[in-house]
Amino acid sequence: MQRVQKEQVIADLKDRFGRMVSAVFVDYQGLDVETVTGLRDQLREADVQYQVVKNTLTRRAIEGEEWAGDLADTLIGMTGISWSYEDPSAAAKIFKEFCKENESLTIKAGLIDGNVLDGETVKNQLATMPGKDELRAKLLATMQAPAQQFVRQLAVPAQNFVYLLKAKEEQGDAA
Repeated sequence: MQRVQKEQVIADLKDRFGRMVSAVFVDYQGLDVETVTGLRDQLREADVQYQVVKNTLTRRAIEGEEWAGDLADTLIGMTGISWSYEDPSAAAKIFKEFCKENESLTIKAGLIDGNVLDGETVKNQLATMPGKDELRAKLLATMQAPAQQFVRQLAVPAQNFVYLLKAKEEQGDAA
């Protein structure tokens, strides 16, 4: 790679780390091309960018960040990086499921809000967080609940009136 190309890659990495909500670092050693292609497809469907970058270029891109020192042990060996821009748990969930089927893939670390997480924390906490769509559904349900109860309360007098008529009708039939 020529110097100009390296500078472009570093600038692109800085931009990605600047825009991301979360990042997950994985060791993909031992995976064949077909398997990695399937993984990339899953990540793409979830709007997660994934790239394999030289560790030295990644170190250069994150220089000056408060959390850069905490990633020193992570940026050793074969490293793939995924960036999520909307849903912080999207990549972690995909990698967690993928690790169940392919033991060759290891989650090295994660990064969210300037905090570096170890691989186990990524699997056990970040991957179990509700996703953006799940949170929207919960918010919508919470917002709809008072309106639903209000409509039910409005229907109660009419429902009670129907029960009263039914009881009078049965009383009349019995007499």
